[in-house]
Amino acid sequence: MRSDTHAALSSSREALADEIANGLAQFYGGDELYRHMLGIRYTTGVRYLAERAGAYWLIDAIASYQSGRKVRNNRRLQEFQLWELTVDLAARSCVLTCKEDSGEHEKPVITQEIEYTDFPLDYIKLYMEDGVLLLPSEH
Repeated sequence: MRSDTHAALSSSREALADEIANGLAQFYGGDELYRHMLGIRYTTGVRYLAERAGAYWLIDAIASYQSGRKVRNNRRLQEFQLWELTVDLAARSCVLTCKEDSGEHEKPVITQEIEYTDFPLDYIKLYMEDGVLLLPSEH
């Protein structure tokens, strides 16, 4: 890829990332919930993230783990989950993890490596609390 094309794409991604980050800052204490086909609910802030970042796949991925053994057999995960998506912008790949708690030494219970992503942010944190996926600011 030519360097001027790469620079333009990088600049466009950065602008979108800034727009999304600024937009996410507007969400707190979400009242309106949306239902996912796999049974979880999610807030307006998560919906905004999915729409602006083209990331309904992220909601799908998190929802798909809810009926799995690791969540079903763990009372703490049934009540609260910390989901983190960490993006390697250079490799255009990411890792999705789930932890029981937000402690920095907490080991992930679920880890999914995603080979390719165009997710514009380099990091996002979401909570799943009592079947509702939400932004930390909406907690």
